[in-house]
Amino acid sequence: MTQTAHFLCRDCLEEGEGTPRRCPRCGSPRLVRHSELRQLSMAHIDCDSFYASVEKRDNPEIRDKPVIIGGGERGVVATACYIARIRGVKSAMPMFKARKLCPEAVIIRPNMKKYSAVGKEVRAAMQALTPLVEPLSIDEAFLDLSGTDRLHHAYPAMTLARFAKEIETGIGITVSVGLSHNKFLAKIASDLEKPRGFSIIGKAETKEFLKDKPVSMIWGVGKVSQRNLAQDGYHTIGQLQTADASKLAKRYGALGLRLAKLSHGEDTRTVNPESETKSISAETTFSKDLASADDLLPILRRLSEDTSTRAKKADLAGRTVTLKLKDNHFKSITRSRSLSDPTQLTDKIFSIGKDLLLKELANRKSAYRLLGIGISELHSSEFADPPDLVDTQASKRASAEKAMDLLSTKFGGKMVELGLTLKGKLTEEKSGGARKSDIHSAQKPDKDSGLD
Repeated sequence: MTQTAHFLCRDCLEEGEGTPRRCPRCGSPRLVRHSELRQLSMAHIDCDSFYASVEKRDNPEIRDKPVIIGGGERGVVATACYIARIRGVKSAMPMFKARKLCPEAVIIRPNMKKYSAVGKEVRAAMQALTPLVEPLSIDEAFLDLSGTDRLHHAYPAMTLARFAKEIETGIGITVSVGLSHNKFLAKIASDLEKPRGFSIIGKAETKEFLKDKPVSMIWGVGKVSQRNLAQDGYHTIGQLQTADASKLAKRYGALGLRLAKLSHGEDTRTVNPESETKSISAETTFSKDLASADDLLPILRRLSEDTSTRAKKADLAGRTVTLKLKDNHFKSITRSRSLSDPTQLTDKIFSIGKDLLLKELANRKSAYRLLGIGISELHSSEFADPPDLVDTQASKRASAEKAMDLLSTKFGGKMVELGLTLKGKLTEEKSGGARKSDIHSAQKPDKDSGLD
């Protein structure tokens, strides 16, 4: 039995049956047309080139110009507007390459405080639609709108179209919406028509839609997995659909089982509003390479403070401390150490990071363009940093740090700073460091998420 096609105008919100090319009410071509339009409820919402959109909103003079958000000449691209992307500029691209591709671009250093504030506005608007909101980052989230029809007096697609209009008129940025019957397909749908997109992948068309798509479209397939699959003759999702599931599992392990299910559009993951935090970190990229401990250790101290502050605010502590370096040949290096008890103290994070850094400097005669420190294997802060009965000095330093935290909480800002911290601030400023702090979610569906 053929289902009736429905349409929804994203401009005037007119709806009806059929597949008109333009809205019969306002003449807009921005119609969503689908036979399952009124049935689907799993959505993925993604803000369009978020940082750049916020900057263009705040400065109309650059609205029609290519905009790149990133660090100095030695930094990387945080994001680029769609005009710059047409020129080949991509996120995480070295800034010197981005400048060559788009020399007329307006370069703006990231303003994370401003972006975070706008992100919270968007998040609050999402949570007004449904309690089932699973954030993936500052500018994207999954939403499950099942059962919200009576609340909003509208089916989910209509609710999402209203939401997109309200964000554009009220906050001044645009979003793209993907709507489907599970998270995997909703995420794919939101990427289909950026910017200002609204795409639907229905149940009936799932297998046919996926059939000719590259295997790289599947969550968890990074560059290494893609290369291995190609060597085995799997280039498209359709080729995985015809493969025996047991053979895929035997060949690729857990990834093989995921490939078997997702290639058929099967995804049983639910929206989890309490998505577990996986790691907390801070890093900075230098405009000039740094090689000496005298230069790097003060910066490491400041980054350790950033990581510690974010952990304390989140009431979390980590059992593993990880040092991150990137040398002047763009080679990334990570060194980790696990602790008997989780920590959120600057002193302990820095102490371990310092030890790892000094060993690396002793073993490798290299200069570095990036330095970072983070904690993972997170636990509640109630289990953090028990008194050290062996190292009494460590306990004294912990008590001093807690006293400093109380002063900062009471009076605001950094009331007390160590000389090493101040030196790190000066060194960073001289080197043109572009700092970045992150809290990473364990459920973020990143194609290159380490499954390789």
